[in-house]
Amino acid sequence: MSEDLLRLYGTSEKEPESRTLMAGDLRVELQDGNLRTLRFRGHEVLRAIAFLVRDKDWGTCGAAIANLVVEETAAGFSVRYDARFRAPSGANLDCAISIAGSAEGVTFSADCVSDADFETARAGFVVLHPVVGVAGEPVEIRHGDGSIERALWPDRIEPWQPFKDIAAITHRVAPGIAATTEFSGDVFEMEDQRNWTDGSYKTYVRPLALPWPYRVPKNEPFSQRISVAIEADADAAPVAGAADAVSLRLAPTPLRFPEIGVGLRPECLAGERAALDVLKMVGVRHLIAHFDPAAGHGIDALTGYAEIAARSGLKVTLELAVPCQQPLDEEMADIAALIGKSGLILDTLFVCPAVDRQSTPPGSTWPECPPLEAVYTAARAAFPGVRLGGGMMSYFTELNRKRVPGELLDYISHCTNPIVHAADDLSVMQTFEALRFVTRSVRALYGDRPYRIGPSTIAMRQNPYGSATKDNPAGGRIPMANADPRHNGAFGAAWTLAYAATVAPAEPEVLTLSTLAGPFGLVAGEGEATPRGGLRPLTHVLARLGSLSGAVLVAVETSRPDAVLGLATADRLLLANITRDMQTVVLPALPRKVSLIGGDGAELPAAERIGLPYGAVEVVL
Repeated sequence: MSEDLLRLYGTSEKEPESRTLMAGDLRVELQDGNLRTLRFRGHEVLRAIAFLVRDKDWGTCGAAIANLVVEETAAGFSVRYDARFRAPSGANLDCAISIAGSAEGVTFSADCVSDADFETARAGFVVLHPVVGVAGEPVEIRHGDGSIERALWPDRIEPWQPFKDIAAITHRVAPGIAATTEFSGDVFEMEDQRNWTDGSYKTYVRPLALPWPYRVPKNEPFSQRISVAIEADADAAPVAGAADAVSLRLAPTPLRFPEIGVGLRPECLAGERAALDVLKMVGVRHLIAHFDPAAGHGIDALTGYAEIAARSGLKVTLELAVPCQQPLDEEMADIAALIGKSGLILDTLFVCPAVDRQSTPPGSTWPECPPLEAVYTAARAAFPGVRLGGGMMSYFTELNRKRVPGELLDYISHCTNPIVHAADDLSVMQTFEALRFVTRSVRALYGDRPYRIGPSTIAMRQNPYGSATKDNPAGGRIPMANADPRHNGAFGAAWTLAYAATVAPAEPEVLTLSTLAGPFGLVAGEGEATPRGGLRPLTHVLARLGSLSGAVLVAVETSRPDAVLGLATADRLLLANITRDMQTVVLPALPRKVSLIGGDGAELPAAERIGLPYGAVEVVL
C-alpha cells in the first residue's frame, strides 16, 4: 500500500480521514474538525466551513484535536471537540468547537482563549462558496447595519474585496433551492479566491485593511459563529446522478498549442548541467532563467546559464528581478554589461521590480517603486532588439492588483500556485475551476497581447504573502511549501496535463510547468518512487506536450470536468484523471492505441470505453 501511495502521490503519507454526516437531504464531510463539501439534494451549497489560524507569515497553524464527540440521530448530527492551535512563538490558542446539523442547515461555533499573546495573520472562520454555477449569478448581502445589497457574484476576477461588512449571504444553490449563511462574532468580508486559483469565493474574518499580523491578547476570550439555513421547494430536483462513464465531445478550433519552457535556477546549476539530455527528450523550446541580483545572483549564475544555452541550443528568457536601488538607466546598463561579460545571449527579457514580488493586500501602503513605464524604458535602452516581457514574477493576484501598461510590452507573463491557502489533494485539483477564469481575466485585461504563463508548479517557489516559503522536510501536504511530494508522482503528471488543457484556450505562446532540476524539476531525487536521476512522471507528460508545440488543437469537452480533462489534436488525445477514483471514459472512436503516460508507459486495452486511472493517458486515434 505504501508503494502505491508513493507512486501516486510521491509520499506514503495518507490524507486525513473524513466522515460523512447526513440529515435529511443535507450531506457534509467532517475532516480535521472542519466541514467540507456541504451538499443539499446533491447540489453543492458550500465548499467549506473552517475555523483556521494562520501564523504571522500566513502559514497554517495545524489544530491538535482532543475530546472529539460525534453523535448522529434520525433528526441530525452534532460534533464537539477541543482544538489547540500552536504559534511558532509557543503560544497556544484553545478553542471549544461545536457543530450541529439538521435537514434545514448547519451551525458551527468556536469559543476561544489564548494562554499567551498569540501573533497571527488571521484567527477565525472562513466560508467558501463554490464558483461553478455561481459566478455571474445574483447574490444578496446583508450588512452589519441591516441594509441589503443585491448584486452579482463576480464573473471576471475582482482584484479587491467584492463585498465587505458581511452579516449574511443569500444565494441560489439550484432552481428552487436557496441558502442563507450568517456570520457573527467579528467583521467579515469576501475576497475572490480565484486570484490564487482557489475554486471559491472566500468570506473570512477580520478585514484586511486592519493591521496584520496582530495579537490575540492573553486570557481575552472571543467567540464566532457561522449558521447556514437552506430553503427548498418540495419539487426542487436533486442533482443528476453521476453517469457510469465520462463522455467526450471533440470540436475543431483554430488554436495552436504553446511552446514549452523549463525554468533554470542558480542553486540548481550542477543538476541542470547533468540533465541537459532531458531538454531534447521533452522538446523544450525555451529556458526561463531566474536572476535576482539582490539575492546574490551574479556572473557565476549568468555564465552557467550561458553554458546551458550553448550546449542545448535553446532560446533564453532572463527572468530579472530588478533591484530598483540605483538610477534605472545605470542599473540596467550594469546588468546588461554583466550579461555581456557572461556570454549569455537573450531571446527575451522579462522584468519585474523586485519589490513587486511581495503582495500588497487591500488597505496596505504600496511600497516605493519606480513607475513601470520608467522600468520598461530603461530595459529597452539597455537591451535594444530584445523582446521585453512584463507582468508579475509572482501570481495572477499581484498582476490583477497592479496592472501593468501592456501596450509598452511585447508580452505579458505571470505564474500561479495551487497551494497558497490549502494543500489537500481535492483543493489542488479544484484549482482548475479557477484557472479558467484567470486566463479569461488576463485576456479581458490585455486583449490579444502575447501571453506567457509560468514557471507554475505545485510547490511554491516564492511567497508573496510572508517572509519565506515553508520548508517541508517530512514531505507532507502543507500550504506554501517550497517542495511538494506530489510533484514526483502520478498526481503531478495529472496536474501538469490538466493545467495545460485548462490554459490552452487562452493560447499562450510559452507555457512553463517545471524547472529542469531540483524540487520543481524533471529529474528524480533521493527517496522517490522513480529511481534517483530518473525521469519523474510529469516529465513524460511534458514530452507529449512538447511534441504538440505549434499543433492545431481540437477542443475536448468532458461531461465531468471535475474528474477528467483533456487535450487533443486530429490524431491524438491526452486525458488526465484528476480524481483518486478510476474513471470510465467513452472515447469518440475506437482507438489504435491507449497507453499510460509515465513510468513504463504500459498499454491499456484499445476499446471505446477505457478505464482511466489517477494520472495521464495518451490515446492514438
